[in-house]
Amino acid sequence: MTTEHAARTTTARRPGLPASLTPALVERLTARVSAAPDAARVTTTAPYSGVPLADLPVSTPADVEEAFARARTAQKSWAATPIDERKRILLRYHDLVLARQDEALDLMQAENGKTRRDAFLEVVDIGIVSRYYARTAAKYLNPKRRRGAIPLLTHTTELRHPKGVVTVISPWNYPLSMAAGDAVAALMAGNAVVQKPDTQTALTALWSMDLMHEAGLPAGVWQMVIGPGSSIGGALMDNADYMMFTGSTASGRRIAGDAGRRLIGASLELGGKNAMIVLDDAGIDKAADGAVNACFPSAGQLCVSIERLYVAESIRDKFIAAFVARTKALKVGAAYDYSIDVGSLTTSSQLKTVTQHVEDAVAKGATVLAGGKARPDLGPLFYEPTILTDVTPDMTLYDHETFGPVVSIYSYRDVDEAITLANSSPYGLNASVWSRNGARGRAVAARVHAGTVNVNEAFAAAWGSIDAPMGGVGDSGLGRRHGAEGILKYTEPQTVAHQRLQGFTPPALVSPETWATLLTKALKVLKVTGVR
Repeated sequence: MTTEHAARTTTARRPGLPASLTPALVERLTARVSAAPDAARVTTTAPYSGVPLADLPVSTPADVEEAFARARTAQKSWAATPIDERKRILLRYHDLVLARQDEALDLMQAENGKTRRDAFLEVVDIGIVSRYYARTAAKYLNPKRRRGAIPLLTHTTELRHPKGVVTVISPWNYPLSMAAGDAVAALMAGNAVVQKPDTQTALTALWSMDLMHEAGLPAGVWQMVIGPGSSIGGALMDNADYMMFTGSTASGRRIAGDAGRRLIGASLELGGKNAMIVLDDAGIDKAADGAVNACFPSAGQLCVSIERLYVAESIRDKFIAAFVARTKALKVGAAYDYSIDVGSLTTSSQLKTVTQHVEDAVAKGATVLAGGKARPDLGPLFYEPTILTDVTPDMTLYDHETFGPVVSIYSYRDVDEAITLANSSPYGLNASVWSRNGARGRAVAARVHAGTVNVNEAFAAAWGSIDAPMGGVGDSGLGRRHGAEGILKYTEPQTVAHQRLQGFTPPALVSPETWATLLTKALKVLKVTGVR
């Protein structure tokens, strides 16, 4: 083969895939997997068409051990790198993600099957997260003076040290946001990261890591392994100084138990059965538009999307008519541009779950108002945006997460009933409340049992408020990303207290009784003068 022919082979567009996804790009990204040269391989396919996408090396437990060993060595110098230098690297990464977004969008669509507009929101998310932690990390991480035990005599400082090496296990549904967003905060805190992205969307995660190294991240500080949790999950847990996991509640419970046995911290964003409450004073058109944006982004494969919709009886019929009309008008299909409203599901197992949930509900008496069937004419994993009513507790999707483009509508008589229904789920990740009266909407939101609640928005308002914590309660997990908690969880706090002149023990020539009397009077004075 001539050199010219080889060059054409590695850069040529492959049928059914975007032009940017060349064999050369795939080869460069897969070479970043921490795996032996003779590793077994696994092939992923594109959800839109089912065509082969990437041939990925599979890491073994020994590969994971080696990745952690390299990470521990690299982390020592990375932790000693001044925060200002880490900041510069992160801001260069921010610029690279925005500049090369078309490549990222192609990768996300090819691996996940989502629309380009949904993929673009991940680019926006990583831009916001990177800028935020680059510019706030010093505030959170620099030494802080704390009030000492004895005013003026105790010099107390709070220090923040990185945990060490953080394991990040990221899912397939938001392959850029979940892979890079959690890693960014851990890295900025001075940790090294060993990450296991879901195999289906590993190229997007590897692309993100590749760009971070291009921005100046030293070798070994961020590494990726590929493989099933049943094979390498134990090594990822056994070597971690902290565990960041996004995935199912069942897997999260096991990880929490393992982390507890090791006495390491863990942050877990798990499942959800998120509720939207439409109050009787809500604008019908605005709420109907909001419901479309709440239920069907990324074909419903979004942890914070809405699957339960509670509508006041007085506006139920008008709302349903508006919502159904908008849902039926959505354009479902495959395109590497901004022309499509709803894309494909990502895996055959997800299509099976969605199909089973809807068929079970219909067989038990649910009414289909829109959608309700797969669309193999569009591609192997497409399913129509679906609205159901008459859903009852004996149906699987009543209280189990579907994680697809399916929502059930219920009505309620008063606000107390709406809140009771919304809070009836063991999950508590995200919720949405709609009202023309902002104060009323916020008051209702405060009564909903969820980690984030949006008023007159689906999920983007709370998620995008990066200065505030984001995470779930109940079966939706523990720990938070974003805000101060999103970076401080990756650190170990240390208190250094320097006692000067006199401490709590009596000085020479003062009896214990006299000293106790003097300290008691001092405490009373401090209380009267307002000292904390």
